[in-house]
Amino acid sequence: MPSEPERLSSESGIELQDIRSVARSYFRREVSPAHDWFHVQRVEANAEQLASEYPDVDDAVVRLSVLLHDIGRAKEDRGEIEDHAEWGAEESDRILREHGVSSDRRDAVAHCIRAHRYSNHIEPETLEAKILCDADNLDAIGAVGIARCFTYGGELGSPIHDPSLPVEADESVAGETQFNHLQKKLLNISNRMYTDAGRERASERTEFVRTFAQRFEREVAGNR
Repeated sequence: MPSEPERLSSESGIELQDIRSVARSYFRREVSPAHDWFHVQRVEANAEQLASEYPDVDDAVVRLSVLLHDIGRAKEDRGEIEDHAEWGAEESDRILREHGVSSDRRDAVAHCIRAHRYSNHIEPETLEAKILCDADNLDAIGAVGIARCFTYGGELGSPIHDPSLPVEADESVAGETQFNHLQKKLLNISNRMYTDAGRERASERTEFVRTFAQRFEREVAGNR
């Protein structure tokens, strides 16, 4: 995947900057910092690294999917839609149709977007969808993932930590506190990686999260 081509490829005829500008317009200033345009840029960088290891990947589908995968996130956060992945898949089809993208590629992008969401249990069926999932998941772990975890928790008003509620006693799916969420979700994201390249990167980032969690527990206990 070239870093910033004017045109995705001579065969595709898709102007990347046109799609980028449209996608960017869905991210207002008040959007959650955990799912802002900078998140999209980080996912794009992750996807570029992953895709570079798979010569048969459709670069156009990966790039378009990355740019459009979270265009519905702000609407979901505002309570206007229920599922930003489903809404984003449908909206992406409309956007790409207006820009002359073929129906095959539109369908491929829509599948990538539907499958990228961690909690909707749609398995990615294509290499491009697997790369988007892995690139998105990588931004949820490591140093950036920790920062996003506590940022989003602050927006929700969720406690950082409750010493009376250890993770083993927390019966909620996502975690009642952000530290419990970190242990319930972030430490397990590596189990949902789909490519060898993604798993390799996730392993290192997960180890960083585990080290952070151990240090956190020592500090809250007054041992550091």
